[in-house]
Amino acid sequence: MGYCSGRCTLIFICGMQLSKTNVPQAKQSVNRDTVCVLERQIFDFLGYQWAPILANFVHIIIVILGLFGTIQYRPRYITGYAVWLVLWVTWNVFVICFYLEAGDLSKETDLILTFNISMHRSWWMENGPGCTVTSVTPAPDWAPEDHRYITVSGCFLEYQYIEVAHSSLQIVLALAGFIYACYVVKCITEEEDSFDFIGGFDSYGYQGPQKTSHLQLQPMYMQIPLDNN
Repeated sequence: MGYCSGRCTLIFICGMQLSKTNVPQAKQSVNRDTVCVLERQIFDFLGYQWAPILANFVHIIIVILGLFGTIQYRPRYITGYAVWLVLWVTWNVFVICFYLEAGDLSKETDLILTFNISMHRSWWMENGPGCTVTSVTPAPDWAPEDHRYITVSGCFLEYQYIEVAHSSLQIVLALAGFIYACYVVKCITEEEDSFDFIGGFDSYGYQGPQKTSHLQLQPMYMQIPLDNN
């Protein structure tokens, strides 16, 4: 019963890591699909954040494989999923440190998330709740020609805190997924040790009938009565 509950919980966590939830935005009359990795991938595409896009893509593939392994009783897939979750937590911790400017990191000058090929920032910088974008003209001399120079004001929540909230949610889901993945792998391994699905009853000492390569012929003797007449 506990094993079944563990599998169901892990399937639910994998679904949460891929699913989307409706969250209301300020100053808007409609809801947008946000939260979890699919939503994060969309907004990273809009913000040209190439490093998170690559990480999100790998995460989606690994979660699908982990979901397949959980449904099909494949402990190797679940183990791979658990190992990836450790790396996924590490990546999200780095993203949190980046946006909070921990250490020598700077979200304003470092272009790590775009692989230093563009000056784009998070999509939430201009489109956060309550943000008002104002174009500045003329643009300063150092501004690239294909970029516009703007100021953002009036945001109810700064974009770095939105990114931190996304990463924090992913860390919570990853930790829960890691715990249940280890539990499910343990249960599957114990069940395979107690009963061999491939060999049937071989683990209990049962030996099936053996086939012989040839037939052994035995001589037959018949007693014929003699007539004395």
